[in-house]
Amino acid sequence: MILGLGGLAAYSVSPIKVQASQTILGERNLEFYNIHTRERAQGYYWVDGIYQEDTLNNFSHLLRDHRENLAAPMDKRLYELLYQLNKTLNISEEFHVISGYRSPKTNQMLASKSHAVATKSYHMRGMAIDIAIPDVKLSHLREAAISLKLGGVGYYPKSGFIHVDTGRVRIW
Repeated sequence: MILGLGGLAAYSVSPIKVQASQTILGERNLEFYNIHTRERAQGYYWVDGIYQEDTLNNFSHLLRDHRENLAAPMDKRLYELLYQLNKTLNISEEFHVISGYRSPKTNQMLASKSHAVATKSYHMRGMAIDIAIPDVKLSHLREAAISLKLGGVGYYPKSGFIHVDTGRVRIW
């Protein structure tokens, strides 16, 4: 009887284990092109539930403040947002990066030249990125980002990019 109950208990738990493991198994890939440095980076940043530090470091280097040549760790939620954006668009295209991390000095300089740059920008915390995808209409990219409801979405059609961040959900 004990063996029977043990078998029943194991049987009742195994579908849950399989289900749980299916949600964390897999790979997530992103590709970037920095329009200022002309550098490219791509890789699997997440494999079977584990963030890949080497890939994240490569991404942080590419997303660095090119004016100061300073890199900072980017918010992992930003990579998840970009991955979901690709999935929503049903593509796996390279993101053209206009701006990733910004040092306070660079952000201050940009804010002094434009009212569109926030003085306490999420870029300075590694929580924001300005992007475009050449073969995707900017308005379509914007709508897809808004639909995710994963953070802020800014639309800059004259400059040819959208801004996404992992702050609170808002649109401008």
